[in-house]
Amino acid sequence: MQYTTNQLQKGLKVEIDGIPYRIIHTEPFSPGKGQAFTRLKLKNMLNQSVVERRITSGHKLNRAQTEEREMQYLYRDSTDYYFIDNTSYEQINLKEDQLEKEKGFLQSNIQVRITYFNGKPIGIELPNFVVLKISQTEPSVRGDTVSGSYKTAELETGINISVPFHIKIGDLIKVDTRNCTYVEKVNPETS
Repeated sequence: MQYTTNQLQKGLKVEIDGIPYRIIHTEPFSPGKGQAFTRLKLKNMLNQSVVERRITSGHKLNRAQTEEREMQYLYRDSTDYYFIDNTSYEQINLKEDQLEKEKGFLQSNIQVRITYFNGKPIGIELPNFVVLKISQTEPSVRGDTVSGSYKTAELETGINISVPFHIKIGDLIKVDTRNCTYVEKVNPETS
């Protein structure tokens, strides 16, 4: 399948010169003189680099032949992260450099989608929201309740995010994995 320039949008996966890219930004241009074009910002799905391309109107891009499989995260060792296929029980591993921000949200037994290109695993897609425990943060001080004020907290997986002042060590919070932001405090009985 091919995409025309007017079909290109954020999130689509395209193949250029045998390399799969995810579109992260599109900007159509119609100059007064000359041919219309679309400026694309693309993320290389193999090495995570970001490139910009101009695609002239009428030009077509091939859809990247990727496949996604539901898998469960198992564990990591010094260099690799291990996952198991939920249906075939096949175990695979991804190198740390294949995981960008995703590694900061991986916890035992989390369900993810592994993306394959030409039969090889190249990356993962996390659920939109995860629940994690606060492992380190500054103690709350009486009076620190100004609406919209935040402090830094370290999560059990080692990443830091901004949280409201009332959050303390041991609290469970819901985090949006797409932009690494605090969503809400979670009641331990309901999680």
